[in-house]
Amino acid sequence: GRRGGGGYFLPLSGGADSSSTAALVGSMCQQVIQAIREGNDAVLADVRRIVREEKFVPKDSKDLAGRIFHTCYMGTTNSSKETRDRAKKLANEIGAYHLDISIDSIVSSMVELFTTITGKTPKFKVHGGTTQENLALQNIQARLRMVLSYLLAQLLPWVRGQQGFLLVLGSANVDEALRGYMTKYDCSSADLNPIGGICKGDLKRFLLWASKELGYPSLASVVTATPTAELEPITEGYVQSDEADMGMSYEELGVYGKLRKVARCGPLFMFEKLRHLWRHLPVETVADKVKKFFFYYSINRHKMTVITPSYHAENYSPDDNRFDLRQFLYNARWPRQFASIGKRVEELSKKNKTAKEKKSNL
Repeated sequence: GRRGGGGYFLPLSGGADSSSTAALVGSMCQQVIQAIREGNDAVLADVRRIVREEKFVPKDSKDLAGRIFHTCYMGTTNSSKETRDRAKKLANEIGAYHLDISIDSIVSSMVELFTTITGKTPKFKVHGGTTQENLALQNIQARLRMVLSYLLAQLLPWVRGQQGFLLVLGSANVDEALRGYMTKYDCSSADLNPIGGICKGDLKRFLLWASKELGYPSLASVVTATPTAELEPITEGYVQSDEADMGMSYEELGVYGKLRKVARCGPLFMFEKLRHLWRHLPVETVADKVKKFFFYYSINRHKMTVITPSYHAENYSPDDNRFDLRQFLYNARWPRQFASIGKRVEELSKKNKTAKEKKSNL
């Protein structure tokens, strides 16, 4: 709009997050068409300014999306047919200009360049590589997608005979930002992230609603799919999973996020709250979960200092960099807080043991 852009570009992976961003753009197109049909001349004028056609009148939301919304599935050998198909179906339902491409050639070129420079060739863990090699090979795929996104955003209007450029949309959810489960300067880096203030649970509820109310039925299959980055090779015995990689579930992250950002809990207070909330778990397990969360939360705060601007719809957003950068300096060991948790676990364990002994003596 104000920057003179001609629309949006979105790397569409076929997962819940990018599908949510796509659905929001589709919803916007539907609302624009409704406003035009109701005689809103200001909205029509904005559309014409964006597409740079003085007499343009979109026939429907798909016609508008086809002009201003560009999506691209950037697949590799690690990508699945399921995510590729979901991305294509959703783009078609919305009416977006969609590309389905492979980026294996540029990924291979980067690895070959590294081998030329160092004389060493990194391997994925499933092929015998170390954790260090495994992460590096995943990250290069993610970062190359960001670089390609900006190239396409600048030149796709030119390719289509149009003027201007496209704003790159991101699609990293609150939980990933909270945990730091994202590659710095991958496709979480964009011009605007419409879902940056929304957790995974709320996004899934939105997708189910949008599948019916917005007329995008493919979203229903997105909700039921296992969240995966698809950055590692798929083998007979291994399929990458977001929750397995993070060491915690999205449901747990949603709880941590609300306690950290809304209730303003540090490690000890969060433990005290969760031992009551999760009574079905031993206090030792709750303590371990809290410590693991705060460890990853703190070591990944550096990613929040460069996070893409988001629309904040909820009060649990971890977008620290709008106000305060001190989180970047958190001590990841949390010595005083973790020691306090350990002391409380010991006290509670003794208390439980004493209670059981008294009960058995009755």
